[in-house]
Amino acid sequence: MASSDSATSPADHKRPRGLAPFLRSQMRNIAPFLTLIFLSGFFAIASPSFATIDNLGNILTQVSVTGIIAVGLTFVILCAEIDLSIASIANVTGIAVAYFTLQESYVNIANVPMPGIVAILLALALCALLGLVNALGLTMIGIPSFIMTLAMMQIAAGVSALLVRGQIAYKVPPLIATLGSGSIGGIPWIVIVAAVMLLGGHLVLTYTRFGRYVYMVGGNREAAEFAGLNVKLILGSVMVISAVCSGIGGMLGVAHFGSAQQNEFDTYLLDSIAAVVVGGTSLFGGRGGIGNTIVGLFVLGVLNNGLDHVNIDSFLKILIRGLILLAALIINVYAQRLREQAAE
Repeated sequence: MASSDSATSPADHKRPRGLAPFLRSQMRNIAPFLTLIFLSGFFAIASPSFATIDNLGNILTQVSVTGIIAVGLTFVILCAEIDLSIASIANVTGIAVAYFTLQESYVNIANVPMPGIVAILLALALCALLGLVNALGLTMIGIPSFIMTLAMMQIAAGVSALLVRGQIAYKVPPLIATLGSGSIGGIPWIVIVAAVMLLGGHLVLTYTRFGRYVYMVGGNREAAEFAGLNVKLILGSVMVISAVCSGIGGMLGVAHFGSAQQNEFDTYLLDSIAAVVVGGTSLFGGRGGIGNTIVGLFVLGVLNNGLDHVNIDSFLKILIRGLILLAALIINVYAQRLREQAAE
């Protein structure tokens, strides 16, 4: 029997040989790094205040909520699906934890104040329930994820409106307040939470059976079904994971911003999708991961922070972000075509 070192697979013979084929095959991963290096160098030259340790801390803090939400979205996009409800679920969960905290004096029949952990668990249960509805719509009814999550975006926005009723809530449980706005040793807790969640997502995708199943479903759903995988269960699970990550980001975001109000997280939909896609995770599924998402987060963080340092027009800032996202989408699609050509 041949040893594992000498064994080769058909895929091995198709691996690109030479520098040019290798660069083309890795374009989805290389382009984000080059973009990050270019942006960092440009803003460091354009503004002396950009390339400082304090500003690096600012960038990490600014991308933390997006990073938490993007963890779950990475799972979804790796399965070649999309979740447009992440921002609305983040918003309704942040409002819910504040709402349940405000109700602590009379929600209990015995008039005993509700512990903060109960308010947190109720808010998490709400976002998990919304994610479960997304999962059931996608897997049991067969509604495309784009349409299902678009409907959920409106449902969650409606629940937010009912809870807040045009008001602004400021009180959250002490644990959420600490994790969202506190720090330890000069490092904001929200940065630590984001790092832990990104690391956890990476470990799950890289070293667990569930992570391998996610890549299999995203890479070739029909083959995954023939291999005996419960594809519907995997798809439903990633939708719930996405909702829970959004809910955690929403709760910590409310504490970080200092208030819970309607439409507070609307911009996080585009930011989270951009972080995943700009980082190089394939919209067609099966390629990418949390490492790519981290690079995408830094690209967006450096871009947004750097544009503030050079005092560029706010409207032009939106345009530039859109152009970079478009460039990432073009690279994403082109890389998929190269992959398909190599497989032929």
